[in-house]
Amino acid sequence: MVEKIYLDTSVVSAYFDSRQPQRQKDTQRFWKSALPAYVALVSEITIQELKNTPNPKRRSRLLHLVRDWKVLNLTLQAQDLAHAYMADGIFPRRYLSDALHVAIATLGQTAYLVSWNFEHLVKVKTRHKINAINAARNLPTIEIVSVLEL
Repeated sequence: MVEKIYLDTSVVSAYFDSRQPQRQKDTQRFWKSALPAYVALVSEITIQELKNTPNPKRRSRLLHLVRDWKVLNLTLQAQDLAHAYMADGIFPRRYLSDALHVAIATLGQTAYLVSWNFEHLVKVKTRHKINAINAARNLPTIEIVSVLEL
């Protein structure tokens, strides 16, 4: 069975972000070499964040990248789980979208959440706390990794 992988907005947007050439190169390499081995997923949150891209041409290109992917819905259960992460202090209130990405990916039973967000997501401590909450709720664990780890 092919594993499911969830990409947050930071990964999708890095594909065309020439402000950080190495990150863009790593993302494009990941897209071509690693990503085809997985079932790639995004969420309603990701799509909305991409739709908020100010430049219309760039916005269109970003949405085109994920056009054929399954989009996971933002459910009440995902909102509840995200709030549990915040109540435990994993994410401050202002980073609700990060908590929602994790909750949606967890409930979508993805093996990996891939992100370039090293401040709030791609951290061992964050992953351990998230997985403790998931285990207490009889939910699957999730690996939160960067593009470079797959």
